[in-house]
Amino acid sequence: MKHWGNQLRQIAGVFGLLLLAATPQLAGAQLVQDRDFRIINTPLAVEGKGKIEVTEFFWYGCSHCFDFEPVLGPWVKKLPADVVFRRVPTIFPNNKWAPGAKLYYTLEAMGLTEQLHAKAFSAIHQERLRLDDDFVLLDWVAKQGVDKAKFKEVYLSFAVNARVQQARELTASSGINGVPAVIVQGRYQALSRGNYEDLLKVIDQLISRARSESGASSTAGKK
Repeated sequence: MKHWGNQLRQIAGVFGLLLLAATPQLAGAQLVQDRDFRIINTPLAVEGKGKIEVTEFFWYGCSHCFDFEPVLGPWVKKLPADVVFRRVPTIFPNNKWAPGAKLYYTLEAMGLTEQLHAKAFSAIHQERLRLDDDFVLLDWVAKQGVDKAKFKEVYLSFAVNARVQQARELTASSGINGVPAVIVQGRYQALSRGNYEDLLKVIDQLISRARSESGASSTAGKK
């Protein structure tokens, strides 16, 4: 593979496979610590005050994140009104994933996440484009109908760089060692040795757990 570097892709793949390997039935089963979830010793700060926050850590170059996205997207659209979802583009200490974080936060700042987030995955994994190369990236966004000069301005902005630094710090604080990784209410990382549907079942149960702990109503309406 030529996109984003063979070694990094292989590392992400190994961690993704550790997440996915045969698990017990989850429907109605009690969650077991260190099998179904991991406790974050120092809980992450959550942005959704008064809400239950679900955070996905991802990397555009990760093939498992690419496979997870079509399963995750429909689930996110059906979340109850008391649950908020956010993405954090993961940055490990080698900093080689930082361009992906800059891309994501630029899309977010320009209101283009809904339009181009999935397309960025496809560009990397299906079209084999090196979106970590600024020249390739700018050419790609222009082909998506985005003003290249405006995109570059936001991409290089202080605000985006500040968000990238925040993502770097959140990655370190989370204690995750691979992606995709999902954390509920800053406290519980969902684990699954099955498929992504099973992982979402664990996340649903963790949402219920967080709701019970907060004393929030479980009758919140749908979005």
